[in-house]
Amino acid sequence: MSEWIEYCNSDGDSTVVRRRWANGQKDAWGVKYWGIGNENWGCGGNMRPEYYADEFRRYQTFCRTYGKNRPFRIACGSSGLDYNWTQVLMERAGKYMDGLTCHYYTVPGDTWEHKGSATDFTQEEFYKTLKKAARMEELVSRHDAIMTRYDPEKRVGLIVDEWGCWFDVEPGTNPGFLYQQNTMRDALVAAITLNIFNRHCDRVIMANLAQTVNVLQSVLLTEGEKTVLTPTYHVFDLYKAHQDAREIDCFVECGAIGGEKWEQAGVTASASEKDGVITVTLANLSADQPEDITLSGVTVKTARGRVLSGEMHQYNDFEASPLAIRDLDVTVQNGAVTFALPPCAVAEITLTC
Repeated sequence: MSEWIEYCNSDGDSTVVRRRWANGQKDAWGVKYWGIGNENWGCGGNMRPEYYADEFRRYQTFCRTYGKNRPFRIACGSSGLDYNWTQVLMERAGKYMDGLTCHYYTVPGDTWEHKGSATDFTQEEFYKTLKKAARMEELVSRHDAIMTRYDPEKRVGLIVDEWGCWFDVEPGTNPGFLYQQNTMRDALVAAITLNIFNRHCDRVIMANLAQTVNVLQSVLLTEGEKTVLTPTYHVFDLYKAHQDAREIDCFVECGAIGGEKWEQAGVTASASEKDGVITVTLANLSADQPEDITLSGVTVKTARGRVLSGEMHQYNDFEASPLAIRDLDVTVQNGAVTFALPPCAVAEITLTC
């Protein structure tokens, strides 16, 4: 590992660096982010947190800085709700890390062997999936609280580097490839999750879907030379204005959906400001009921809206792609913004004040 970092980042002259030169790369790449282990509680070694904490301390010692290329040292964090792992890692190795990961998948099924279909599901399963996705709020909040005991200045970033829906693979595909379709249900899961990350951006410094192409909740599906943009792709398009912006407190008042068993708020939202422009992203989580939205709290001069909406089972494939972003009609009157948000929809509202 030490030589690999030297190979990537050193701009000096050594046996390892000369190997890079011989391979055609004269300048150092300056790779910033280095994960020291992955899922060490499971497939990465079945380690106890105490043992991994010592292993992390040992290995990070040899993640050396070359010139200005200081490695950002990332420790393997917990599997979902394993708060003891976070407690032990922060207590024993927090001062040696820059980031701590966390993995959490939204699995509507009751077992890993039967995770549920990506496209064939009931309305109850739809709401069950959204409720499970919303548990990311609890997860991030509690891990943050533990980290803050040892890092009140929030120097160590929480990195949710595997998240998204995990369903049964598509029939007729290789089970090992984890290929699954991507419906409007996935789009809402992405909106729920990204809004949570936005609201906790003081601790969550990075977050990654587990894969980007063809695997799990991907943004692209490919087949030969063909490419399909998934509903999740369009959600990322709607949310991209938040990047490098300043988070703004955002509060939602709305009714509940999901019935008694899977009751949850019907609307989720987050907001940010950049260069004098406010971006609000929100989703109507109801499968079949529109929502009349009023944005208040700031005096708005102009507003523009974009929306992705469709029936909960809808998806894009290689024959047809009915799901795409379209303009959303918004009204500005007396400084307030109003619009009708369709059921099963994700929107971006851009405001100038």
